[in-house]
Amino acid sequence: MSDGRALAREFLEQQRLLGGDPVILSDRLTVGQSDGKAPSLSDRPTVRPSDAAPSDSPTVRPSDSTAELPPSGISYDPPGGDLFSADPLHQAASLDAVAALVAACTKCRLCEGRRHTVPGEGPRDARLVVVGEGPGRVEDQTGRPFVGPAGELLTKILAAIDLRRDHVFICNVVKCRPPENRVPQYDEIAACVPYLFHQIDVLKPQVILAMGGTAAQTLLNTKQSLGTLRNQIHRFRGIPVIVTYHPAALLRNPHWKKPTWDDVRIARRLLA
Repeated sequence: MSDGRALAREFLEQQRLLGGDPVILSDRLTVGQSDGKAPSLSDRPTVRPSDAAPSDSPTVRPSDSTAELPPSGISYDPPGGDLFSADPLHQAASLDAVAALVAACTKCRLCEGRRHTVPGEGPRDARLVVVGEGPGRVEDQTGRPFVGPAGELLTKILAAIDLRRDHVFICNVVKCRPPENRVPQYDEIAACVPYLFHQIDVLKPQVILAMGGTAAQTLLNTKQSLGTLRNQIHRFRGIPVIVTYHPAALLRNPHWKKPTWDDVRIARRLLA
């Protein structure tokens, strides 16, 4: 009987190739399917009534944490330092070594009016790096980043996503205070940014939170506005970068707090 069924199956498949209709055998095996493949008995799944999903079963979707992540944005991979260069920064193997070089730096005019350099602070194993624009008056007086009113707000923002400030590395694009807290100029950023890039190389964080337009544009090598850069997952040397408003801007414009909350929650979800 099995040989006869095999011959019948072969005959019916030939008929299908000639334009005939599919035929359903008594064991529910369909020969001559519309996709042109005649399944063998071993390929045919066994379906029981209990296997059938009810009509009101929910649709299977990806987890919310994955579905809500924004699309990819800019990827910037600046060249690393030359290990054979005479620049001592390339030999700095620790955050303290970088801070010592910052303290002695006179590469731009910002060194002329500073009281203290502000290299940044945080643990060597920080998973999140927060990057701002530059030190303000209180930071210049203390040598610590984000310690004025904007710093207090940053601490609250981090606490809202269950991160302690002392578990995060916090720093700025420039390490000396610009006069009257003005925006750092291009040559000042160019002179100082190698320190920031090297700090990131030493830390190897899981996520970078760029707070403010200067931080975002510097890390991503772009002139796009902060508003354009938000709601995307950018990358700096492969590390995810989330762009949001600077805490100082939130103090002036409280209506930006809601979008900032949305941004920092994205950064939190990216942390393993």
